[in-house]
Amino acid sequence: MSFQQGLSGLNAASKNLEVIGNNVANANTVGFKQGQTQFADVYASSLNGSGSSQTGIGVQVAQVKQQFTQGNITTTNNSLDLAINGGGFFRLSNDGNISYSRNGQFQLDKEGFIVNAEGQRLTGYTANPAGQVATGVATDININTQDLAPRASAAVTGLVNLDSRKDAMTLAGFDPEDPTTYHHSTSVSVYDSLGNSHTLQNYFVKTAPGEWSVMTTVDGTPSAYTPPAAPVATATMSFSGTGVQPTINPATPTVNFTVATGAAPLAVTVDLSGSTQFGANFSVNSLTQDGYGSGRLAGFDIAADGMIVGRYSNGQSANLAQVALANFVNPNGLRSLGNNVWAESSTSGAALVGAPNTGSMGVLQSSAVEDSNVDLTAELVNMITAQRVYQANAQTIKTQDQVLQTLVNLR
Repeated sequence: MSFQQGLSGLNAASKNLEVIGNNVANANTVGFKQGQTQFADVYASSLNGSGSSQTGIGVQVAQVKQQFTQGNITTTNNSLDLAINGGGFFRLSNDGNISYSRNGQFQLDKEGFIVNAEGQRLTGYTANPAGQVATGVATDININTQDLAPRASAAVTGLVNLDSRKDAMTLAGFDPEDPTTYHHSTSVSVYDSLGNSHTLQNYFVKTAPGEWSVMTTVDGTPSAYTPPAAPVATATMSFSGTGVQPTINPATPTVNFTVATGAAPLAVTVDLSGSTQFGANFSVNSLTQDGYGSGRLAGFDIAADGMIVGRYSNGQSANLAQVALANFVNPNGLRSLGNNVWAESSTSGAALVGAPNTGSMGVLQSSAVEDSNVDLTAELVNMITAQRVYQANAQTIKTQDQVLQTLVNLR
């Protein structure tokens, strides 16, 4: 009798409809991976082995396999939303219990940790105070909101053009407050070890054809003398007939100042080696320094390699942490825990943890999420097919019942 085959077909078709229904229900679930029902035929064991006339006793569900194909990526307005383009899973920690997910909808909690909707913390690699990230053991990522420490200026680099048409004058009468005692001047803000700003100003005095003396003050105070003592140049610049590549003495002039803010003494080198002397108006083509004051965290961005870069109010940036991803030799062996997360199992193999865009890990896209990989059109077609299969198995039972009824009615 084929009641058993028909009943197994009904059970299998019903399970298939459940899987399809679950796929359709999660068509809008971020990071969801659709399931696929896989079937296997069933044969009764025989003491003498299988014969050529063995018909089988039905069908069974072999497994429900999740399809870890890439979903579409949709942009959002939340900078903490992350999408993985390629392989890998976000590594999440819940009091030390590790799980994995493709759902990148994250937010900051009150303690500064990056968490998902269930409060599980995103893990990665932390940065040291110098902004260097070492890939070691992944830990919970915490956004450090501490002010960025100031950096004392150590070097000033300037590219200027000095007007060769100027008449020479004596250096003895130099006075920073008298514009008639020098030809040109530049100024730049430098910072001490406490982040206080000071104005460093260079004055250029032409003392002979092709010869220039550079005088320096910080906050209006000369560096090498106290008036009315004779002025002492920070450096001298000698130009050849081409007006380029001056000879500077000393080669690396250093300006030393004791500041009144309680910070460490200021020592700044002045590099003017790229300056020129042409028959044109004085111009400042570039003037930079390498220090900065303290800064407050204004925001942060997440790069494709998972690096979280903080932006500070002083215009600086620094690495805060790096997101870690995990991948598996057999992702289909992961154990589903619900809430868009999976757990490692003996079938999946051990997690391979690393930075995005390394090994088998994909790249990250911030302000974006990965949509469900469910194809609604295909699922609706599958639903119709599963319904017809269910009806066909029900028909075999009905037909078998009619055959049995005929046998009962034989006289």
